[in-house]
Amino acid sequence: MELFIPALALILILPSLLLIKIRTKPAWQNLPPGRSGWPFLGETMEFVRANWEGCADKFVRDRVQKYNSTVFRTSLMGEPVAVLCGAAGNKFMFSNEGTKVARWWPDSFRRLIGRSLPLLTGVEAIARRKLLMAGFLNVESLKKCVPTMDELTRRYLMTHWEGSLQSIFPLINEGKEELQVHPSVKPYMFELACRLFMSITEPELLSRLFDQFNIFLKGLVEFSLNIPGTRFYHAMRAADTLRRELRALVKHRRVELERKVASSEQDLLSYLLVNADGDGNFMSEEEIINHMLAVLIAEYDTLSSAISLLMKYLGELPRVYEQVLQEQMEIARSKAPGELLIWEDLQRMKYSWNVISEVLRIAPPVAGTFREALVDITFEGYTIPKGWKVQAKPIIMID
Repeated sequence: MELFIPALALILILPSLLLIKIRTKPAWQNLPPGRSGWPFLGETMEFVRANWEGCADKFVRDRVQKYNSTVFRTSLMGEPVAVLCGAAGNKFMFSNEGTKVARWWPDSFRRLIGRSLPLLTGVEAIARRKLLMAGFLNVESLKKCVPTMDELTRRYLMTHWEGSLQSIFPLINEGKEELQVHPSVKPYMFELACRLFMSITEPELLSRLFDQFNIFLKGLVEFSLNIPGTRFYHAMRAADTLRRELRALVKHRRVELERKVASSEQDLLSYLLVNADGDGNFMSEEEIINHMLAVLIAEYDTLSSAISLLMKYLGELPRVYEQVLQEQMEIARSKAPGELLIWEDLQRMKYSWNVISEVLRIAPPVAGTFREALVDITFEGYTIPKGWKVQAKPIIMID
């Protein structure tokens, strides 16, 4: 009898609550085609898998073809998401920034990355961006990086890739061999980023950072459930380890700068330690560490995917591959044995650069950032309700 009364009350009240919810819920008309997937999970697993495998656009292309529409809806990380494909969607997003849409990051990303440039807005974001662009991420600084990039690339070719590339490339077009580019490129890109941005060359430290960074990356776009066994839990532990390693590096560099052992212009880390923004504000130690993690994500993950896609298309298009090879060999023959590339050599790689640009146009290596709808939006006849998350994919086409 004690259980009967609460159960009866629940049976009587529940339909009323459902009726109230149905009547008060806005009757959104003409939502984009799509599905919500599993409860709470949505289609997050498929989205994350496509990104982690280096084919970020596959998730979108499959749905564009399925729904025969350049606008579709899905559910990611518990959030309803509208994806706008094509140039019109890209233009809409960026022309309405701050009025109809605002930048949005998953809770997992915000908690892992900390206070850094991707999460900053307004005047503070502009000041930090100017600081980076004016002093380090500019043409003059990039020119100085070219020999280092060439030296590291040559070392990886000799120690990691030479045998496999020589044996596999002639056979790719015959379908006899398969080259796993993405996992092979990742250690190279990570070491290059660590060397250019922080002058890290110690193999043991690079190995520790690389292992922890990959665990960290897997939790960036995940449900932020910080409980043992989840990817986010492991990513949080990895983030703590990375910050501990980078904190020691920052402290050591401060001492080197004070003793004039290190140069204020040798890398991004030194630059951030000795330079203030336009308002005279220096970054705190934690801010610098967060910025280091942010640039590692941008350089490592994005460029690893870009190189993998470039290799894919070169393998599929032998005529293009031969022209790229011919241009590269002409430049190589103009150099003395052991002489490293310089900026002027890159300027001569016109055909190669056109190929790279086309690959980036056809298959951008990044999934695209998210925005949040600030108001109800109408786009191409579909309604995107306020509060929904929105993502633009500028190059998706329907065949």
